[in-house]
Amino acid sequence: MAAVNTFKATAHLQDGVKVKTSSRQFELTIDEPKSLGGTDTGMNPVEALLAALGACQAIVGRVYAPKFGVKLDDFRVEIEGDLDLDGFFNKSDVRPGYSDIRYTFHIKTDSAKEKVEEFVQFLESKCPVGDTIANPVNLKLAGIIIEN
Repeated sequence: MAAVNTFKATAHLQDGVKVKTSSRQFELTIDEPKSLGGTDTGMNPVEALLAALGACQAIVGRVYAPKFGVKLDDFRVEIEGDLDLDGFFNKSDVRPGYSDIRYTFHIKTDSAKEKVEEFVQFLESKCPVGDTIANPVNLKLAGIIIEN
């Protein structure tokens, strides 16, 4: 298997601002709350980003905990982010994305504190979603296809 894998997803706009997203055989509805013009049928994109970060950290935690001798009886991540909507609504020159994202790991374990801290430091360095958010990525429009 090649070291570089290409993952793919599709986002298809439905009625209003509701979007049906899919990847492989899975679908996820993304929408906006009513206060932002949606119908509140799913997380909005920036909430989904936070959820993806927490899910990624949890998965990395599950995969690597045994290698650090850490037994996870329970692992939960709480994530929150600050976003100035004036950037999205073009009301000011602030960036439209998150300015700050904070997360807290809730780890139920009887493993030694030093082992857990070493494990967490490693976990943070290996989460692909966290790395993508924290570091610049080559993001580009690959094309525009106009259909009649």
